[in-house]
Amino acid sequence: MKREKKRLIRIVVAFVLFAVSMVLYKLTPLRSVAAVGEGWNVTDYRFYLYAIPFIAAYLIAGYDVIVKAAKNLVSGRLLDENFLMVVATFGAIALLDLPEACGVMLFYQVGELFQRYAVGKSRRSIAALMDIRPDVARVVKDGEEVLLSPEEVEVGDVLVVRAGERVPVDAVLIEGSCDFDVSSLTGESVPQSASSGDGVLSGSIDVNGEVRLRALKKYEDSTVRKILDLVENAAAKKAKAENFITKFARYYTPVVVAAALLIAILPPIFLGEWGEWIKRALTFLVVSCPCALVISVPLSFFGGIGGASKKGILVKGGAALERLAEVDVFLFDKTGTITEGRFSVVEVYPADKAKDILAAAYIAEGASNHPIARSVVEYASPVSREGYEVKEIAGRGVKAVRGEEVILVGNAALMEEEGVAFDSRQGLGSVLYVARGGKYLGCVTVSDAPKDNAKEVIASLKKEGCRTVLLTGDRKGAAEAVARTVGVDEWVAELLPQDKAAWVEKLLSEEKKGGAVCFVGDGINDAPVLAMADVGISMGGVGSDAAIEASDVVLMKDDLSAIIEGRKIAAKTMRIVRENIFVALGVKVAVLLLTALGVTSAFAMWLAVFADVGVAMLAILNAMRTLR
Repeated sequence: MKREKKRLIRIVVAFVLFAVSMVLYKLTPLRSVAAVGEGWNVTDYRFYLYAIPFIAAYLIAGYDVIVKAAKNLVSGRLLDENFLMVVATFGAIALLDLPEACGVMLFYQVGELFQRYAVGKSRRSIAALMDIRPDVARVVKDGEEVLLSPEEVEVGDVLVVRAGERVPVDAVLIEGSCDFDVSSLTGESVPQSASSGDGVLSGSIDVNGEVRLRALKKYEDSTVRKILDLVENAAAKKAKAENFITKFARYYTPVVVAAALLIAILPPIFLGEWGEWIKRALTFLVVSCPCALVISVPLSFFGGIGGASKKGILVKGGAALERLAEVDVFLFDKTGTITEGRFSVVEVYPADKAKDILAAAYIAEGASNHPIARSVVEYASPVSREGYEVKEIAGRGVKAVRGEEVILVGNAALMEEEGVAFDSRQGLGSVLYVARGGKYLGCVTVSDAPKDNAKEVIASLKKEGCRTVLLTGDRKGAAEAVARTVGVDEWVAELLPQDKAAWVEKLLSEEKKGGAVCFVGDGINDAPVLAMADVGISMGGVGSDAAIEASDVVLMKDDLSAIIEGRKIAAKTMRIVRENIFVALGVKVAVLLLTALGVTSAFAMWLAVFADVGVAMLAILNAMRTLR
């Protein structure tokens, strides 16, 4: 901000001098015998009375531009906007067009001030958004609180976090309960409640009172560090549009400089009027500066990435944002992505025997850590399991034995192997058949239900013309039931990880030019497929190293609707990028042609300032729309 204030003071002083010089210029009749063309009479002493204020205003306004151009000249970086501006204005001074030389430099600096303000504002917005790094950590050492930097926290340290403070590292709550503001992490405005034993992400803000937590990770491995790394390194992964602008500027500037030289030299050889053609060439140089593109296109992607971050969508660079806008095939994992990832009992059949069925299932499944078994145990009423010896049968189920009594809970294959007659049943989920003492009691259907908005999100993608496919390792019955419920176009079941990879490779080879394939998964088991797809999106994978490493987009919230939001942001960003490229190039080409032909000779240099600075300002302001 101090630098901008100094620049503003310089501009004001230069503008006052320029205004005084213009008044003297208009009031004093010195346009008699010209030194060059219809310039000034340099033999008249009165010329210097206001030529000096013009030159002073020019130097005050543009001395930094001259210095930069000189430094670039020494270092070999010749063809940049500073060089073009200095050559053009020095040429105007040589032609004794002092008002134009001074005015062009002055208004160029006004444009630069607005550009710096616009860019600074967008960068400050992102910086404020990502200001989630905790300043200190309160660590309990020998019964006393010690203030340390987050980097000094060790795994297992007891942390004290007070109201309004941020959690320094990923931790688990060990005392009491508390609400945490996670809006800067996930975009979720509603505070997240946590009680003893619940995990808390670093960067979360304590909303209530003092709580104690135990550190689960070091700072460098914590969520807040991963997020900051993603945002800080996002600029390194350029989109095709950004690479195009970089290459364009590399070849464009030498071409226009060569064209300006031709305009200055060739026509006057045959037509005369050297002064007029040199002026046209100088104006041509001012117009040609590509700063509108060089600044606004990267700023558009920067703003798009920042806007996505506000919504809890972390995008790894402009290239990922650009590809996300091109996706026309979406592949979804099932468990934890389309479905909740939490199993629950949806049916006990027959209902009149539910008590006996659940009691037997509780005994057999009570010691298992399998998610399906845990859902049955949580649903059933506790009964005594004393004396039972439980054995898990891989791929079949569980057998519990006490003396002569045998309880079986598992799939159809288990019943057949044990010679138990049963009634096969299909359901939305996994069916567990239950037998006790060789007699079939009934079955329990456990399902991982689709997420509430899954159907809506799939419908929205299909409405946009996207193809949707469900890829899962689950059995066909469960996969078909979920696929029909949410409405995907296709589904494939019983896939091993390598089978999923083969499917993604097949779809990538089939994909039409201009489109892209996106895989949406949980970011752990599906890491190879996430990395293989054009765009990999990990659902709720912020705590997973595999997710952040493998995917291009990380959704902080376990919410499918963030995919739609991310698509909208990507599409808006690309639309603004295309607008800036079209407008900037269109205006420049038009003004360059008019300048070369002399159509705008009466106000050529002023029009050049608009084509350079004015268009750059418009492009930057347009690019800032991506932040909203």
